[in-house]
Amino acid sequence: MVRGLALAETTPGPLIMVVQFVAFLGAYRDPGALNPWAAALLGALLTTWVTFVPCFLFIFLGAPYIERLRGNRSVSAALTGITAAVVGVIANLAVYFALHTLFTKVDDRTWGPLHLQLPDLSTVRPTTLAITLAALVMIFGLKWSVLRVLGICAALGLAVAGATAVW
Repeated sequence: MVRGLALAETTPGPLIMVVQFVAFLGAYRDPGALNPWAAALLGALLTTWVTFVPCFLFIFLGAPYIERLRGNRSVSAALTGITAAVVGVIANLAVYFALHTLFTKVDDRTWGPLHLQLPDLSTVRPTTLAITLAALVMIFGLKWSVLRVLGICAALGLAVAGATAVW
């Protein structure tokens, strides 16, 4: 699930497919009184429906009012808060994936209401760190496109996995 989510976060489309796949598997494994295949199909279709319908309703019902709402300070402030929350969720996912990709062991630490995941620095994955550093150089240093860097990093990852499987 984590690997599927990580892959899905690279572009908008696959996230829906991963959610639909998880619903399919969940309904197949626990179909209740239904046939497992019927339950899986129903679960996948229901997930797709509840994912897309609210978005379309917001767009079609709210589109005529967008220009009027743009000048409304209260709505503008609320949308700014929502934008900040979305950026926070994306940043949280980035940190989570970075910790669990770069290190084999991550310790949970709690200090009162504060809960942190701190990596065990002795468990760093050197190959993964090298690919990460190469990606940072390509993106920020060389100003290459994200798709180009993604392709190169995927090829590097496959090469490393292939070499590891041989050994």
